[in-house]
Amino acid sequence: MQIGAHVRDDDPLSAAKERAADVVQFFLADPQGWKKPVPQPPRAEIEAAGVEVFIHSPYIVNVASLNNRIRIPSRKLAAQHAAAAAEIGAKGLIVHGGHVGRGQDVAEGLANWRKLFERQAADGGFAVPILIENTAGGDGAMARELDVLARLWDEVAEFGAGFCLDTCHAHAAGWELDDVVDKVRAITGRIDLVHLNNSRDEFGSARDRHANVVHGDGTIDPEALVAVAAAAGAPVVVETPADGQAEDIAYLREKLG
Repeated sequence: MQIGAHVRDDDPLSAAKERAADVVQFFLADPQGWKKPVPQPPRAEIEAAGVEVFIHSPYIVNVASLNNRIRIPSRKLAAQHAAAAAEIGAKGLIVHGGHVGRGQDVAEGLANWRKLFERQAADGGFAVPILIENTAGGDGAMARELDVLARLWDEVAEFGAGFCLDTCHAHAAGWELDDVVDKVRAITGRIDLVHLNNSRDEFGSARDRHANVVHGDGTIDPEALVAVAAAAGAPVVVETPADGQAEDIAYLREKLG
């Protein structure tokens, strides 16, 4: 099983080596900005390092939004990041499920996800798989509640959308981890990546505050996280505080083999 971490984007390959990671995730641009991504490091260097790469889109991307000033640049940025991710040989682009505004119709946000894929399909599709990530909280969210996630999948499954399961977000949203893999797979048919994060907050808190898998201030039993990773059988990335990532990876590798 491939186990690694979300690392700094200025030198991700050195960070991978420091953590003994065999998969890394990083940003290709400011996660809070609209700037065009820079495809780096070069694909040849990544291949020489022997690590697998996933790219996370900026947090501000919200393709579900009913606000044209957010949705339209979000669509553009998603396509740009997918193209840049493909250029360096990344395996997928993680995009948060997003949300509509308070009091707005969730169905319109779900339809906007479909339109994203339809528009891109007309241009030949995305350059790498789009992995939609579940979220911790927020009204009008597309990927916080399992029933809404099922409605989202009705819109995007035919386009080959993938799924990224975040354990901190699931815990915060009130999803029981002991059967979360089965429940998600029953909806999506797949889990392509696991963000294996502990949570600083209690079950159902709707708060997205990550903790290290082990020896941190997490509220999730590390063995429960191991069980999720084992059941999912997908690459694992810890998005935990950097100082403890090497220890998190070592613990997971010992437990998961």
